[in-house]
Amino acid sequence: MKKGLFLFIFTLQILVVFAQKTERKGEFYFSWGYNKDYYTNSNIFVNQPSLGNNFNFKNTILVDHPGWDEGLFNTALSIPQYNYRFGYFFDKNKDWAFEINFDHTKALIKDNHSIHLVGIYHGASIDSTFNFSKTGDGTSRNYYYLNNGANFLLFNIVKRNRFKSLSSKNIAIDGLGKFGIGPLIPHVQNSLFGKENDSKFQFGGWNTGTEYALRSTFYKKLYLEFSGKLDYAMYYNLNVFEGNARQNFGTLEFILSFGYNIPMGPKLTAAAH
Repeated sequence: MKKGLFLFIFTLQILVVFAQKTERKGEFYFSWGYNKDYYTNSNIFVNQPSLGNNFNFKNTILVDHPGWDEGLFNTALSIPQYNYRFGYFFDKNKDWAFEINFDHTKALIKDNHSIHLVGIYHGASIDSTFNFSKTGDGTSRNYYYLNNGANFLLFNIVKRNRFKSLSSKNIAIDGLGKFGIGPLIPHVQNSLFGKENDSKFQFGGWNTGTEYALRSTFYKKLYLEFSGKLDYAMYYNLNVFEGNARQNFGTLEFILSFGYNIPMGPKLTAAAH
């Protein structure tokens, strides 16, 4: 066991020394973090032809479910609202990158609040308000969750700005601007007037987002990143009992992540020591 650990540390030291002496054209990075989200109100259009329903929940209030505020170490890391990033700086100056950007966000209709219902319900016109609550019985039982994820996936272009006046030999401070588009992969779980859907993951539409991150990199490897993000999601064909739903909403997201850089790509020059 000790011999294996020694060999691992020795090999790691050789790789680190080699990486320090060899500059690479590119740089791969990855990170893991957690988020807090704020949503715009959303109109949810529900179509259930076999039930004679085609109505709109107007201006519903959406809330998130962070999970990390309930304890990170007593549950799986992927249960709270998490984020991950994989990216690659592809130019010599390492200022431009392509990034895969995934946010496991959760969007739920706020429980126990008044909702305005407009449209056709059981074949008759309706324009009224009612209490939307999971604790109701029968047709009064209602909930609408993207709780195992509203799940924003973006393919981003990233531009890095270096704040050299704030940086030192061992700590680099950078700003990263990001923009991208991509699919939505929500987990849809709901009960509308006592009728539960078959909850599952699905392709659910498209989203676009922009993000700005402040990154502090330590010894060129480890980094801490705090970012703010604006996302607009357009969901359609979401699964409900005997039908489908569609909705759009905007998100303001705050993210704290830890990451690691790995030099990659062709060798450029050997730094003098």
